[in-house]
Amino acid sequence: MRKSMIAAGLAVTTVLSAGPAWAGPARTRIAVHFDLAGGQMPENIVLSPDGTAYVTFAGARQVAAIGRDGTVRILATLPAPADGVGAPVLGFALTTGIVRRPDGTLYFLYASGDVGTTGLYRLRPGGSPQRVAALPADGLPNGLAFDEDGRTFYITDSVHGTISAVRQSGGPATVWSSAPELASTGFLGVNGIKVRDGAVWATNLDQGTLLRIPVRHGGPAKVEVRATGLTGIDDFTITPDGTVIAALVGQNTVAAIDRAGRATTLLTAADGLQNPTSVAVRGATAYVTSAGYLTGQDPNLILTTLRFAAPSGRD
Repeated sequence: MRKSMIAAGLAVTTVLSAGPAWAGPARTRIAVHFDLAGGQMPENIVLSPDGTAYVTFAGARQVAAIGRDGTVRILATLPAPADGVGAPVLGFALTTGIVRRPDGTLYFLYASGDVGTTGLYRLRPGGSPQRVAALPADGLPNGLAFDEDGRTFYITDSVHGTISAVRQSGGPATVWSSAPELASTGFLGVNGIKVRDGAVWATNLDQGTLLRIPVRHGGPAKVEVRATGLTGIDDFTITPDGTVIAALVGQNTVAAIDRAGRATTLLTAADGLQNPTSVAVRGATAYVTSAGYLTGQDPNLILTTLRFAAPSGRD
C-alpha cells in the first residue's frame, strides 16, 4: 500500500481547538474488523435505508455491502491495471468515493492510473460495474457527491486540485472548479466532497481546510474557507443541524466542526480508530471507516452514538 509514501504525505502535528457545537460520542464500538492482508482498507462509505453500509475497499479495488449483522459481501472487483501502473502519488490502484441512488444503484470512482479504466462507475443491483465517464489517468479521482437539484455528480481530483462535474444523463466529465484553494501543497489536495443547500462542500487534505463553494447558475461562486488547521482531513458528512463531522486520517481522529470553524475531537485511537477515512451519519449514529493506511493494522468500521448539543441556526 506504499505505506511509507502515505506516511510522508500525512505527517501532521496539528492540535484541534475546542468547539461547543457538539456534545460528543456517548457509546462507541468496533462493529466490523476487515482483512488488511486482503486489501480491505475502507476508503469511503454510504448508507442505505435498510441499514446496509456500502464501502469501497481501496487496496482490494472492491465495492462491498456490509449487513447490519456485520456480514461483508463483495459486490464488484475492478480489474487490476498492468504491472507498474497505479494512481499517481500513491502508486497503487484503488476504489475511492461512493454514492447510492434511491433505486439502489451505486456510483463509485476507480483511480487505476490506466486510461482505459480510471473513471466514474455505475453498479446496478445484481449487475456488473460499468464505466459511465472517463477521468484523467494521471489524476486521482477521490471524493464523489451527487447534486439532486442539478442532477450532477461532483468529483474531486486530489492530484490535479480540481472538482469535475458529470451529468447524470451522461456525457464527459468537465472541470467545474480549479480554484487555488483546491490545490495540493505537495501530497494530496481537494479530497472529500458533499452537496448541501445549494453549495458544494469539500476538504483539502494538504491545506487542512473545510471549503464551501456556492453553486451559481450551475457554476462555482467564490470559494469560502469555513475551517482551517485540519491538516490531514479526509472525507466528512454534514448532519441535519449543519455540523460537519470529519475524518482526519493523518491525525487519527474524528472531529465535529461548527459553523464558526471550531473543531471538537470526538474519537481518537483510544476508540479504535486506525486512520479514519470517511464518516456517515444516520440519526444519532455515526459510522466511521478506518483504513489502517499508516498504522498497518485492524482496518475497521466503528459505530458511535452521538450526543447532540443545543441546536444552532442553519447556514
